[in-house]
Amino acid sequence: MKISKIIKRLLIQFQNYKKMMIMMLNIIQNESDQTMSEWDDSSLKKSNNTNNKVESTPKRNRWDETPIAKSTVEETPKRRSRWDETPVNVNHGAQTPVYGMNSGGVTPQYNSMMAGGVTPNLKLQQQSGANLMMMDPAQLQIQKDIEERNKPWTDEELDSLLPSEGYEILQAPPNYVPVVQSKKLTAQTPVGVADGITIKPEDQEYFKNILKEENEEDLSPEEVKERRIMKLLLRIKNGTPPMRKQALRQLTDKAVEFGPAALFNQILPLFTSTSLEDQERHLLVKVIDRILYKLDDLVRPYVRKILSVIEPFLIDQNYYARIEAREIISNLSKAAGLAYMTSTMRPDIDSPEEDIRNTTARAFAVVASALGVPSLLPFLKAVCKSKKSWQARHTGIKIVQQIAILMGCAILPHLKNLVSIVEHGLTDEQPKVRTITALAISALAEAATPYGIESFDSVLKPLWYGIRQYREKGLAAFLKAIGYIIPLMEASYASYYTKEVMTILIREFKTNEDEMKKIVLKVVKQCVSTEGVESDYVREEIIPEFFKQFWVRRMALDKRNYKLLVETTVEIANKVGGGEIIERIVDDLKDESEAYRKMVMEAIDKIVSELGASDINTGLEERLIDGILYAFQEQTTDDNSIMLQGFGTVVLALNTRIKPYLQQIAGTIKWRLNNKSAKVRQQAADLISRIAPVMMNCGEEQLLSHLGQILYEYLGEEYPEVLGSILGALKAIVNVIGMTKMTPPIKDLLPRLTPILKNRHEKVQENCIDLVGRIADRGSDFVSDREGMRICFELLDMLKAHKKGIRRAAVNTFGYIAKAIGPQEVLTTLLNNLKVQDRQNRVCTTVAIAIVAETCAPFTVLPGLINEYRIPELNVQNGVLKSLSFLFEYIGEMGKDYIYAVTTLLEDALMDRDAVHRQTACSAIKHIALGVYGLGCEDSLTHLFNYVWPNVFETSPHVINAFLEAVEGLRFALGPNIVLQYTLQGLFHPSRKVRNIYWKLYNMLYISSQDALTPSYPRTQDENENHYQRYELDYVI
Repeated sequence: MKISKIIKRLLIQFQNYKKMMIMMLNIIQNESDQTMSEWDDSSLKKSNNTNNKVESTPKRNRWDETPIAKSTVEETPKRRSRWDETPVNVNHGAQTPVYGMNSGGVTPQYNSMMAGGVTPNLKLQQQSGANLMMMDPAQLQIQKDIEERNKPWTDEELDSLLPSEGYEILQAPPNYVPVVQSKKLTAQTPVGVADGITIKPEDQEYFKNILKEENEEDLSPEEVKERRIMKLLLRIKNGTPPMRKQALRQLTDKAVEFGPAALFNQILPLFTSTSLEDQERHLLVKVIDRILYKLDDLVRPYVRKILSVIEPFLIDQNYYARIEAREIISNLSKAAGLAYMTSTMRPDIDSPEEDIRNTTARAFAVVASALGVPSLLPFLKAVCKSKKSWQARHTGIKIVQQIAILMGCAILPHLKNLVSIVEHGLTDEQPKVRTITALAISALAEAATPYGIESFDSVLKPLWYGIRQYREKGLAAFLKAIGYIIPLMEASYASYYTKEVMTILIREFKTNEDEMKKIVLKVVKQCVSTEGVESDYVREEIIPEFFKQFWVRRMALDKRNYKLLVETTVEIANKVGGGEIIERIVDDLKDESEAYRKMVMEAIDKIVSELGASDINTGLEERLIDGILYAFQEQTTDDNSIMLQGFGTVVLALNTRIKPYLQQIAGTIKWRLNNKSAKVRQQAADLISRIAPVMMNCGEEQLLSHLGQILYEYLGEEYPEVLGSILGALKAIVNVIGMTKMTPPIKDLLPRLTPILKNRHEKVQENCIDLVGRIADRGSDFVSDREGMRICFELLDMLKAHKKGIRRAAVNTFGYIAKAIGPQEVLTTLLNNLKVQDRQNRVCTTVAIAIVAETCAPFTVLPGLINEYRIPELNVQNGVLKSLSFLFEYIGEMGKDYIYAVTTLLEDALMDRDAVHRQTACSAIKHIALGVYGLGCEDSLTHLFNYVWPNVFETSPHVINAFLEAVEGLRFALGPNIVLQYTLQGLFHPSRKVRNIYWKLYNMLYISSQDALTPSYPRTQDENENHYQRYELDYVI
């Protein structure tokens, strides 16, 4: 009975709870209907009153879903969830997502105040003041309701809902700790701390303490200091440049106040972050460098900690990481001193871990570079002769090797001592010590090249015994050492040692180890390039076995072997002649392996480019052209630069000897121009541009004209890379064949080129502008005025191109067109262009005006330019002054005829309130002064100097630089004596700021014209004991 009563009571309680939940859901639904947008899905709309049987007829909408038949039995209303129904395939016309503040119960979306990639969270959106200001009262009410419904239930509420009879409430164990959900699991990713600094997700681990709002009064002094350092580091890492500069200065100035412990506890973990970018690491390196400079010897207790973090970066794959690690260790050694550095790193010298010993050796090399090799020599001598462990000897000798690699020829004064320190290692009982000793000697010899052979006398004998005795890695190291020492010897000794070592090298030609092959090739290259080695010896002893063992397909697969084999082959060709080497490899141009064909072509290319084709006979010439054509046609990979370069080099070297093969080459080019592959068409056009001068030398004008006609027909090419190559080929043909003989005629070609100027591809733009410029320069008769103006308008857009070569080509083309059609119309276009807002466009326009003045004489441009200065618009006036600056720079001595015409204009500019006016006018005066030196224009220059000098106290760095340059130009034109008279008045002024700039000017005068100033110094009266007067300065001859 008791159980049944309990069950009955539970059912009643459950029904009451169910009714209460239904009422709450109805309230939620009513509120959501009130805030629903007109774009919301109509299927989500419910009636406000669930008991109302009369429903309004729904309106049709083009976004509606397929109607679903409504059941007569309605289910209990419940909150709608996206998991309730089978997913419906949404078409492309689906509802546009609404980005903004969310209504209650909706998954939070991005709004305009959130940074990209931030985890959306509605709760945190409410916490920012900006978002609270954007929310309307209805949204605030919804958020309040959500928080109210989601709050935890109290014990009283649970007691009222759950039965109390027959049950008891269990107490939690005494050691139970409730799991508190971390805020960072549900919170939005922080997007900023202060001043708009963005925080990346990976930065939270390091800056989590400053993301929490805490009262500094409740924190300990150490915690406050830690938060301040974190904020400064965050500003340096993620802030804007001004913010970064300010934070870096603060951190540097307060480095001693913060202390090394607090600083390095924050900086070093951040420095080791795997997500750190190159720029961020560079900024942290700057921070550490400045801190080390400030802390000086205070850093000594933390040397070990810093090195343990920085040393692994010495063997990092990233080159910049290695460079910056060296910089830190170098500054650390200067701050801490040699004694602390050696005592700190000494335990790692004989570490069983090879990586630790390797990084320690590199760190010691950096210390030696920073503090000097002599200071480290006693320590190295002791370590290298250590009998305690072979690891210590190994590391000591490796330090010498790293010093040689790092310092290069700077080891020459210490070469003898370094060799004597490591030489005993060649006969050490440990193979690894012998190997590293040989490598250290090879590094020393490489760094000392071509000097220092006398320092290596003591190691020649053990090296010689070593190459006869050892095998594999030991032999490779000894051979490498011998290979670097032989080039240092005199010719007779070099010849002897080469012949002795060559027997071992030829034996090792057959090795299968890649590392040994690299060393053997390197040593062969070094021995062959030595003066004392005769060509006959190389031809008879080395070449047959060399080509048999090395010129195989397998060598083309490894890039390092490939490169080293080609270099060694070229060196052998320099010794025995190019024709003999090409004879041996020319037939391999028809090999089945494309990689091998490329290697052969690259070797031929370098041999022919260095030695020419004079020793290539007729039979070899035919085989060479046949092989090149085969290899050129059989390309399948996208990397075709090697074949193209080799083909062009051989054709240029053969010159007129190529004439019998030109028809065949032209047929290949025409066939490939019609290929469906864009890369093939591009390569064919590039080949035309390379061989066009040779075709002209061979008298094949008709063939060139035919190719020009074909290229003209391909000007509709859709691929910009191919179109750029076609334009380059047309430019090459126009250059060699001339304007009058060009096919198609220039009058037909030029209108086709004008629309191509609108193409935004850099290669197309540059080649097209160059081609138009050549036509305007050499074929001005074929350029109509209307076509010239069309080209000018198109070129205006090219003046703001990103690539400097395009802007330069556009500016030069303006000059050619102005010369062809007359400067008046072109100048009008350019002067109008001075009114645009884009600074780069205006600067390029001023250069174009100066080019027009240089090409068509300044008198055609100056009147319009001076008249334009009357327009009271800042950009126009600055543009005119800039044009004058470039104009006088370009025309040089011609400026003497026009200096008086622009003097009044420059006067006005130098008195203008705008600093840019005065800056640009100073630049113009500098170029005028340099141009008219010695031409009798001193009166005008002195007059302008009086207007320039008041700018001496300018504070803007740009204006003061322009002023100093103008003074330098006037010193050159007027002489230093006149400038000295202006300078003397401020050298002993009471104000330090005045004295600073005047002494700066005097120093400039003294450096450039010390001897000429002597006659201009004021006379000093003689004293009783001192006679200052020099009578010889008063002599007049």
